[in-house]
Amino acid sequence: MTKPLNLFGTGLLALAVMLTPAAAQVISPPATGAMARIPAPSQAFPTEPGSDYYLANYDAYAAYLQKLAATSDRIKLVEIGKSAEGRPMWMAIVSSPANLANLDRYRTIAQRLAKAGGVSEAEAKTLAAEGKAVVWIDAGLHATETVTAQSQIHVLYRMLTGTDAETMRILDDTIVLFAHDNPDGHQLVADWYMRNADPKAREFRTIPRLYQKYVGHDNNRDSFMSQMPETTAINRVLFRQWYPQIVYNQHQTGPAGMVVFVPPFRDPFNYNYNPIVMSQLAEVGAAMHSRLIAEEKAGSGMRSVAPYSTWHNGMVRSVAYFHNSIGLLTEIIGGPAPQKIPLIADTQLARGDEPLPVAPREWHLRDSLEYQWSLNRAVMDYAARNRERLLLNIWRMGNQSIARGNRDSWTTTPTMIDALKDANRARKADEGDSGARSGRVAPDLYKTVLQDPAKRDPRGYILSAEQRDLPTTIAFLNTLIKNGVDVDRATRAFTVGGKSYPAGSYVVRTAQA
Repeated sequence: MTKPLNLFGTGLLALAVMLTPAAAQVISPPATGAMARIPAPSQAFPTEPGSDYYLANYDAYAAYLQKLAATSDRIKLVEIGKSAEGRPMWMAIVSSPANLANLDRYRTIAQRLAKAGGVSEAEAKTLAAEGKAVVWIDAGLHATETVTAQSQIHVLYRMLTGTDAETMRILDDTIVLFAHDNPDGHQLVADWYMRNADPKAREFRTIPRLYQKYVGHDNNRDSFMSQMPETTAINRVLFRQWYPQIVYNQHQTGPAGMVVFVPPFRDPFNYNYNPIVMSQLAEVGAAMHSRLIAEEKAGSGMRSVAPYSTWHNGMVRSVAYFHNSIGLLTEIIGGPAPQKIPLIADTQLARGDEPLPVAPREWHLRDSLEYQWSLNRAVMDYAARNRERLLLNIWRMGNQSIARGNRDSWTTTPTMIDALKDANRARKADEGDSGARSGRVAPDLYKTVLQDPAKRDPRGYILSAEQRDLPTTIAFLNTLIKNGVDVDRATRAFTVGGKSYPAGSYVVRTAQA
């Protein structure tokens, strides 16, 4: 009795989320065999990105992407949207020439497995065997965190020119979406920094305006609301077009006395997520640490070395967890001005969360770029080696979510655990037993407390068409749609739980991936 919502319309009540930006530009790769003409960063910029006291701005970055797309058959350049100030947001799709020629097929596979509905396990295994792992790696979200955009220039060049076995395997088995999240901020920060002729006088601490037109640093708090054009463009790619199994969001700065924070994150993890995505997050993090350690790149830390967790719902990498994607965050030191890693006694003893301490030393932007290369490489290599399992597991998680939404289910929360303990204490008191000797609880309380029928998870949410403020309701529904949530609209009046709703009411089912 419901039908999928039409995403197009006119007037105040239009749910105006489009699957592709209007008049999007696409620059396809040239004919195979053009790699000899690919310009190195040292040739394409007045100063090589990664040099001390130099920042390439977004205009130069975008121009370099155009050169790469014109000379390499491993890259397809796509404009995914416009920034708040009207700059094109470029995404470089990097893979083998054969994969680039069949992007529509691989995108369809990624979408079907991520959405899961109507896909049997047998079909999912067939699709996973055929598909390619999809990885999102971005840069520039926080524009004063200058390492990420400068390093992406070098990562792209290396991926387009490398001929070693690992690079070729990554190109064959993955599709990597290299994106830039904040063109306006990149241009502002780099131009402000380079305005001084004296390199030692260059800084970006005194920029007199926000580096995203409306929200500045809080552009990484907008993912769940999708109010900024940049966020909407990113969400469109992640949750309506490509459905990557890994979303890697790069940041600064690292913990004191160390170089970089790399997942896993501290406990407890957010119990609203599928535990598969949390366990795979730990796997990818372990691969990243192992790569750095094997290359004798010291100073990585995890869990307790920083306060990062999986509990903030508004960020690029954390909103991805709700879509069963592995959301990665790294925080690295560095910048255009050299700095010193301080000696902090507590960071010098190797332990589980800091396996290879770094000695105090002078640190340059080039050092950060080399670490970023290793981290990017570790993520891509993990995706390539686990391609089929990543694809099948995102289907499993989506399928499990659909099944939960179609039956009675419960999400155990700390409040419910407290209620379980209280119920056990009350019972023991009635029996004359303090119940303080162990953490054991009467097994029958599992059904009566943790599976209390009154505490069941919802099967769906209904937003009646009879709203006092329908425009705000539509704005809310648009937010859900921009985040990849499916919204239905009732074709006639209906009744649920003894309450009647008119035709035209909106239904958000929980039986979706």
